[in-house]
Amino acid sequence: MSFNIALSGVSASQKDLDTTANNIANVNTVGFKESRAEFGDVYAASLLASGKTKVGDGALTQEVSQQFSQGSLSFTNNSLDLAITGNGFFATVPEITSRDFSFTRAGQFKLDSNNFVVNSAGDNLLGFPVNPDGTSASVALSTTVPVRIPDSSGSPQKTSEVDLRFNLPAGDQVKDPADFDPSDPLTYNAATSVTVYDSLGDSHVMTYYFMKDNDPANVNEWYVAASVDDVLVDMTNSDGSDADPATAVNSVGTATGNAVTAAKLKFSDGGDFIGIESADGIAQLDRKIVTEALGGVILANGSDATQQIAIDFNLDPNGANPNEPTQFASAFEVTSLEQDGLPVGRLTGIDIGPDGLVRATFSNGTSEPIVRVALARFANEQGLTQQSGTAWKESILSGEALAGEATTGTFGDINSSALEQANVNLTTELIDMIIAQRNFQANSRALEVNNQLNQTILNIR
Repeated sequence: MSFNIALSGVSASQKDLDTTANNIANVNTVGFKESRAEFGDVYAASLLASGKTKVGDGALTQEVSQQFSQGSLSFTNNSLDLAITGNGFFATVPEITSRDFSFTRAGQFKLDSNNFVVNSAGDNLLGFPVNPDGTSASVALSTTVPVRIPDSSGSPQKTSEVDLRFNLPAGDQVKDPADFDPSDPLTYNAATSVTVYDSLGDSHVMTYYFMKDNDPANVNEWYVAASVDDVLVDMTNSDGSDADPATAVNSVGTATGNAVTAAKLKFSDGGDFIGIESADGIAQLDRKIVTEALGGVILANGSDATQQIAIDFNLDPNGANPNEPTQFASAFEVTSLEQDGLPVGRLTGIDIGPDGLVRATFSNGTSEPIVRVALARFANEQGLTQQSGTAWKESILSGEALAGEATTGTFGDINSSALEQANVNLTTELIDMIIAQRNFQANSRALEVNNQLNQTILNIR
């Protein structure tokens, strides 16, 4: 009997050593969770046997359980390296059409040849589909999709409005509007340009020309004409209709063959902006003037031919404000020149927030939500079935996987450009190894003593 007891002790010590050795071997394995060997004593007793004098039958390994405590974070320069702070597991599948879920804390992800996010084993990371505003369309594990980084370009946006603020020099010489010629700087007082975009993202240069009215009755009034890619464009009438340079009140360039309808800006004797006239000479109550449709003038690349560009002068009918143009006794100066169009953008980066939202950023300044990284949790994490590659499978003991978003409920945060290190304390493991070694030696000694006793008995004559 004592032989068997000592053998069970040796076996338990060996199991303890094996567990400790495995922990030490995986001290650098990302997402690894240390194991702990748990033992129990063994008593074999019959119904009528007395428990007062019963000697135990040794030790038994009851379970090798993994400890899911948080590992420390190691920060990297790869935005696809992910670490969970708190509760939860990443969900993966071996194929994009598979529903064979695995769960892991190891966030060493990268792109495969098809731009899917995969781990070192080639398993696809899963996420929740999102709406255009970034909210999740569903948080069920059954509706998750493989996370894929788009290789498409950012969508362009045509320019619909230009915001323009400037100062016109009050002391400048007047110009005869009939003599306006965009190729002759002597026929206008000042000019400025901005890059605008059509519906296909193609860029065009829009130029604004300013001429001080030579009519003595209009001392503080300026004509403003515009061109796109050096082609003059008409301003619309106050009702939005097309203007005819031959009949428009605010027509310029008639003497040079560069006739085009212009708008007019009016300033007070204090230099404040007080009004706008459209091509037909009618006061424009809106603070904007609008060009004709550009399709027949410059857009010949198949883009939206009806595109018009409004020029916003930020006119405030209630009085002067700092966003309006001015006419002061200083040099021509543009203080703001902004437009709302966007060119075609190329992918420049991926941003993953603490809530798992994956957002693509493009070179044209836009960003687009793609997917939200899914997390899963279990009622009993220690009931998960261990797999190779720092992964686990759902089991009866673990309970069903419950999917959810990071930062909600009991789910933790997702850290981009970080990895969760193994939660192994190397110092503790080395001490445990010494203790297991001593236990092994003690049980081996018990076997040796039992052997000597048996030899003594066999030698009795």
